[in-house]
Amino acid sequence: MRHRNAHRKLSRNSSHRRAMLRNLVTDFLDHGRLMTTLPKAKEVRPLAEKMITLGKRDNLHARRQLYAYLLREAVAKKVFETIAPRFSDRKGGYSRIIKLGNRKGDGADLAIIELLGSELEVKKAEKAEKAKEKAQKAGKEKKEEKEEE
Repeated sequence: MRHRNAHRKLSRNSSHRRAMLRNLVTDFLDHGRLMTTLPKAKEVRPLAEKMITLGKRDNLHARRQLYAYLLREAVAKKVFETIAPRFSDRKGGYSRIIKLGNRKGDGADLAIIELLGSELEVKKAEKAEKAKEKAQKAGKEKKEEKEEE
């Protein structure tokens, strides 16, 4: 029986699982979104939210805990300087998991985990890219019209 065994083992031994989750949390906080399998995303979410909560505390003990868990100092600084202030008025629930479907090779359930508010940055980038493409198409059409005349 699995009484009081809360977390998934993810088919790894404990040291491999801990290292993998630290890598995933560090990358997730660095990039704001991460595409991975659904069970891994569900395991990353509480860990990442705990790191953001430590960032909101912003005292010496919280800083040492964050630096001890995350693999890159730059990401820890980013948590304290940009991510934690962004969620200062929220009590929790800083991320969302979006299910994508199955991976072609092995049929694993894929998901995107993203920080709330990061979809705005993606949409802005997509809109800027579309506007750039439209401008290029319009420029080509004007050149063609000039050549015809």
